[in-house]
This record gives sequence, C-alpha cells and structure tokens, in this order.
Amino acid sequence: MPHLNLSRKKALILGAAGLLVLIAVGGGAYLLLSGRDELQYKTQAALRKALPVTAAAELHKRGVDLGSPLKCDDLPGWTKKKMRVSCTGTTSDKKPVKVLGSGEEETHKAYYTILVDGRPVVQNASCLGADCVRKEG
Repeated sequence: MPHLNLSRKKALILGAAGLLVLIAVGGGAYLLLSGRDELQYKTQAALRKALPVTAAAELHKRGVDLGSPLKCDDLPGWTKKKMRVSCTGTTSDKKPVKVLGSGEEETHKAYYTILVDGRPVVQNASCLGADCVRKEG
C-alpha cells in the first residue's frame, strides 16, 4: 500500500474543505426538500378564498362545468394549525357539488376532495387546478 506523505497542516486544510462541502450540500438538500412541503395556503382565510377558484379549475379540467361559483365556509373545529373548508354548488346540469379542503401546519400537508352528485371526482389530492402546475413545474 502506498504511503501518503501529507503534513498535518495539509490534512487539516483538506479535512476542513471536505467538511465545508458536506455542509453546503447537506444545507442545499435540506432547503430543497423542506421548501417543497410548504403549505400553499397558510391561513384559513387564504384557503377559503382560493378553494372555489382552484376547485372550479380542477372540475373544468375534468370536463365538469359549474352552474355558478362555489360558496365556501369554514368547517367547525378548524384552528390556525388545522385548517378546514367546505364549498358547495351545482354543476351546469344541476348536480350537487361538494368540495372539502384541509391543511395542517404541523405536517405541511394539504388534502382536497371533490364530490359531484355524491361521487368522488378527486380524492385526497395534494393540490387542485393551477396549484398543481406550480408544484410540478
């Protein structure tokens, strides 16, 4: 086995440089992964305001048109850490529509479900409408 002749000073410099590279790579990976799990809507009001628009876009993408804009309300029991919104409306052919949206600060997860005439069109999706394009793109 060949013997490397490194002085103590060179070894310390190489070790420190290697440690800096590991810290930089690890920090970049952390920022990349943690930024991906941010909640799109950080408040109950923001979720309630956005849900009728994103749900309508998602339904339109799936060939379902609404007869009028969805009306949304806060669900009982929502908190700043656990947001819950429900929207209702009808399709252009008079079928009932129900949209449920939730977001949890602790897990940074959001879930959306859309029912048309009692049947699920979307179940536990992490995004709706244009929000999905931003996530994927």
